[in-house]
Amino acid sequence: MEVISTENAPKALGPYSQAIKANGMVYCSGQIPIDPAVNAITAETIEDQTKQAITNLKNVLEKAGSSLSKVVKTTVFISDMNEFARLNAVYAEMFGDTKPARSCVQVARLPKDVKIEIEAIAEA
Repeated sequence: MEVISTENAPKALGPYSQAIKANGMVYCSGQIPIDPAVNAITAETIEDQTKQAITNLKNVLEKAGSSLSKVVKTTVFISDMNEFARLNAVYAEMFGDTKPARSCVQVARLPKDVKIEIEAIAEA
């Protein structure tokens, strides 16, 4: 088992790792739209927050020697299901031809009151 950590994604907000690489897989903790360059949430719209959260996942995966194209499953947590279509547009653009299995659920609240959090499991 290997702990994955990169400065190109937000530091963990609690007692967990950005990702764990084990048995040929990468298990990424949920990423919220914190811009690691300024350690703050700069994105306001669901589109911009989705892009930042996926960019953070991409950076964690790359540190682990993986990529978005190797993601097999994501779980998406959103604060407002009415923004589902707008989230999907950005998600589809960023994942391209790769269409991992996915769950998407509305939650009452997310860390730092963001609109979205995304976790992923990928091949290493």
